[in-house]
Amino acid sequence: MGDFHQTETISTLHRLNRTNAEQLEEQLNVYCKDRPIALVLPCLYSELKREALKDIISELKDVTYLNEIVITLGRANKDEFKHAQEFFSILPNYKLIWDDSESIISLFNLLKENGLDAGERGKGRAAWIAYGYILARGSSEVIALHDCDILTYGRELLARLCYPLANPNMDYEFCKGYYPRVTDRLYGRVTRLFISPVIRALKNICGYLPFLVYLDGFRYPLAGEFSMKTDLVRINRIPADWGLEVGSLAEVFRNVSMKRICQVDLADNYDHKHQEVSHDAPSGGLLKMCVDISKSLFRILSSEGVRFSESLFRTLIVTYLKIAQDTIKMYDDDAAINGLFFDRHAEGLAVETFVQGLSLASKGFLEDPLSAQLIPNWSRVTSAIPDFLDQLEQVVEEHNA
Repeated sequence: MGDFHQTETISTLHRLNRTNAEQLEEQLNVYCKDRPIALVLPCLYSELKREALKDIISELKDVTYLNEIVITLGRANKDEFKHAQEFFSILPNYKLIWDDSESIISLFNLLKENGLDAGERGKGRAAWIAYGYILARGSSEVIALHDCDILTYGRELLARLCYPLANPNMDYEFCKGYYPRVTDRLYGRVTRLFISPVIRALKNICGYLPFLVYLDGFRYPLAGEFSMKTDLVRINRIPADWGLEVGSLAEVFRNVSMKRICQVDLADNYDHKHQEVSHDAPSGGLLKMCVDISKSLFRILSSEGVRFSESLFRTLIVTYLKIAQDTIKMYDDDAAINGLFFDRHAEGLAVETFVQGLSLASKGFLEDPLSAQLIPNWSRVTSAIPDFLDQLEQVVEEHNA
């Protein structure tokens, strides 16, 4: 039986009919005439060598309802950029933003000179610069984004992601994707064992703050797939680091009515590149992810009036650990009844790593509450540098000439 559970805050659009992908695409081909759709793909050059991206491009080349595809290419030299142009050439209406080019770097330096630092390279900045180019062109009303390392990608995923915003009878402003992360075992450790338990720990300590209730309503708050109206892109600020997903949800919370927010089931299963836990490496892997997400969450809650202190953080860590340990037992039982492999020791090590991440993030936050940097929104950029979007469009067009 299909799951049709609704949360108390946002609409959940389930995947109850497994056979209507063609119908969705037919309708999107109609809706896109009034609501043109852009797709953003943040991409590292190294991903061009992997099968996941090759399969994604093979699927996208036949999608007919997209108005434009904007790919931000990171960590690529001049020869690699030219190779990327050939690699993506089978796509219709695509543009490639060369993140490491001198001209793009000059634009980032111009922002810094005007007190508008866009942060270090990463998914957040890559998505942000692509949004700017789409705003500069002014020809799309909906922007969808998904990652380039999805091993189980199919066209239905994109259609379901775009549909709630393209369909005028639904008229949502923001849509977040979700999906199960299961093969012969359960994945999604950061969501299962960190973000959900830490949100519930904060609820226990701080009470049922509207933002925490809202955040806990998302089935997969760290999913990298979402769509939004371009007007929202103009006013949202986003983190440049691993706090991107939580930070983006916070900006949506600030700027959009709950009735205009939804989450949609994208696929029967979803698999992508898995990060290392990295117990002893705060600069990488899941530990780095945990630290960035925690700092972003603390900054958001602080702006909502929560007063953080050493004693509160100590209570949070103890409360989180108890909830996370109970959660491990739940998932162990869930895996057992479904005949899945479950490494309880590895799950425990992950939780210990997340405790370490919470500790590092809390110390860092107390030392510098503003360290979780947000990229300025595009309204502020164009106010400070009125012709910035024109400059950006010119650079991208020259690279793609």
